[in-house]
Amino acid sequence: MRKNKVFFGFMALILVVAMMAGCSSNKNTGSTNTGANTGSNGEATEQTGKPSGEITVITQRTDIVDTVFKEYAAEFNKIYPDVKVNFQALSDFEGQITVRMNSNDYGDVLLFPSSIPLKDAADFFEPLGEFSDLSKEYIALEEKTVDGKAYGIPTAVNFSGILYNKKVFENAGVTTAPRTPDEFLNALKAIKAKDSSIVPLYTNYADSWPLTQWEGSLTTVAGNVDYVNVEQPNSDENFVPGKPHYDLYKVMYDAAKEGLIEADPTTTNWEASKADLANGKIGAMVLGSWAIVQIQGLAENPDDIAYMPFPTNASEVIMPLSGDYNLSISKQSKNKEAARAWLDWFVKESGYPTEQVGGMSPVIGAELPSSLKQFEGTDIKFELKSPAKEGQEGLVDKIDKEGEIGLNQPEFKKRIIEAAIGNTNESYDDIMKDLNDAWVKARAKVAQ
Repeated sequence: MRKNKVFFGFMALILVVAMMAGCSSNKNTGSTNTGANTGSNGEATEQTGKPSGEITVITQRTDIVDTVFKEYAAEFNKIYPDVKVNFQALSDFEGQITVRMNSNDYGDVLLFPSSIPLKDAADFFEPLGEFSDLSKEYIALEEKTVDGKAYGIPTAVNFSGILYNKKVFENAGVTTAPRTPDEFLNALKAIKAKDSSIVPLYTNYADSWPLTQWEGSLTTVAGNVDYVNVEQPNSDENFVPGKPHYDLYKVMYDAAKEGLIEADPTTTNWEASKADLANGKIGAMVLGSWAIVQIQGLAENPDDIAYMPFPTNASEVIMPLSGDYNLSISKQSKNKEAARAWLDWFVKESGYPTEQVGGMSPVIGAELPSSLKQFEGTDIKFELKSPAKEGQEGLVDKIDKEGEIGLNQPEFKKRIIEAAIGNTNESYDDIMKDLNDAWVKARAKVAQ
């Protein structure tokens, strides 16, 4: 895979995009169809010369599958009238799609599950093209590229940090976004002191998956785009004091220990938390930028909802860019031509990345989202993480899986919270040592 280290500050980001442009949830599981005149699967009709037939698109967006996605299909059919698009929305996408992928029945277009190792991409998905070619058109392809071939295109490019209610912070006397861990914890304490009915930092412990959002800020804590994919897999000191993982989750531990999270984490509710953050009952949540639009849509005043980088002691503040779920084509699809037509149209023309996710489009030259405007004139940088060294693609995932650490799983985050609130006798350092021991042992086995 070509090494493609891309980095830019806010103004540089705008310049790069402009130059390239000039050069070139509900809980139910549902499905919905949109009709079109169809020909044989995989064949172009004589009338249009375009793809025809029927495809199934599998999504995790149960909240908009019967509304927005129907509208997308109608727009798509204006260009491809002979393709019938069926949608299936899975309420537990990761769990349900993994089961289905044990068979040949996992749709034509789907999201690349995080549970599928990158090295196995070719077993399940159709290559979309050479990375060297596609990277001239899209950013953030590295995460789903194997042996120079891209197996997914991001549905959006997100950035990681903390979503917060600016009004809650201002009422507590915090008028500028905290920059360091100490400043952030002091801000949470000020919120609690001002109004004890407000939860300063909501963890969403019970729903589990929101805890995985913390890992996305590792680059910010490190202050180094090389850390995640280049330095981390080549070090035995991953969870030791002074290293990014230790400092990242120490914020979680300290906030819980100081009583700055939910009174009873076991009773949290994701859907309710979105409304509570929007209306000022919650101060902040650690979430990717994909959540901005959802929370602003529930707020009486959308301007109350703002975004800040994760607190860091690094000399420069980097908000890492990374692909949201990647859209891929099933290797088992009987109509890959129509599937590719949908994938390309969805990524380039639907408006989904900015309108429904609040992130950047992966298309080079696309318009930037309004959520980035608040950072104009600041020293905050938006940067892509450096890709892994050649031959080490997916190595972090291999070590993680071998050591059963769960970097992108909720388990050890729950363990940290349980220890902090006194439900176990473990100390924070006990947990970090255990994780680091597992990392060292696993790395010795797989990092040859």
